[in-house]
Amino acid sequence: MLRSATIACFLLVCSFIADAQMVGIHQLSDTAFKSERVINGEFTDFNVDNLGNLYVMSPSGQLKKMSPKGDSLAVFNNVRQYGKIHFIDVSNPLKVLLHFKDFGTIVVLDRFLNTRNTIDLRRLQLFQVKAIGQSYDNNIWVYDELESKLKRIGEDGRTIDQSTDFRQLFDSTPSPAFIVDQNKLVYLYDPAKGAYIFDYYGTFKNRIRFLGWTDFTVIGNTILGRDENILYKYEPGTLNLQEYRIPPEMQNARKLKITPTNIYLLREKQLEIFSYR
Repeated sequence: MLRSATIACFLLVCSFIADAQMVGIHQLSDTAFKSERVINGEFTDFNVDNLGNLYVMSPSGQLKKMSPKGDSLAVFNNVRQYGKIHFIDVSNPLKVLLHFKDFGTIVVLDRFLNTRNTIDLRRLQLFQVKAIGQSYDNNIWVYDELESKLKRIGEDGRTIDQSTDFRQLFDSTPSPAFIVDQNKLVYLYDPAKGAYIFDYYGTFKNRIRFLGWTDFTVIGNTILGRDENILYKYEPGTLNLQEYRIPPEMQNARKLKITPTNIYLLREKQLEIFSYR
């Protein structure tokens, strides 16, 4: 049985999702959460693809892929060669991107977590890349902090397209921690400066000064994020920023991820998965 505090925590998230106007998320009334499973283990990070497969990372750097039911599907162990995985992008479950920021490398895996390609960003003269993201056309977004440009590169390393120098657009350039390609827009999120929104041609559309967020994501047209105490929901183009106070129990989660069908909480020694209907 769930503890009363945990129930309260998830009722709050239920309310958060219920009135969202999102692509792929329905209006929810009389929503009920169901505990699907708890995966025990010490994980430093995780992500979920659009098929519900889990990708969990152990303290040693091992990356394991699990089915929605928690069955082991594949393992990637080649961490000694590249160091620590900084970010796991599973936007396309057939093409998993691992960003080894300290080593300046992107490793491209297939759905079995076999190495498909390795991209040495330093050989491409990309020496300061803090964030990457899968692009709409199956290429890769990178933000080149030295040139202050958003670039779209192919697996062969060629630059397919790039934005205007951000120093011509902004008084102070961002240092994004997240790049999200969603619904014909690209979002760069810098916790110190906010969200920068571009179209697929690198044309600047908008800047939203939401600062200090973690677990930044975009579902449809809705931006989601949180800080220590508040869960936020915002749809660009409106003046309606909705805020939901997070109970202390939820604040202790290392990472929270909302998908159209599930909510995931990463805690110290387990990953908790809930569905809602």
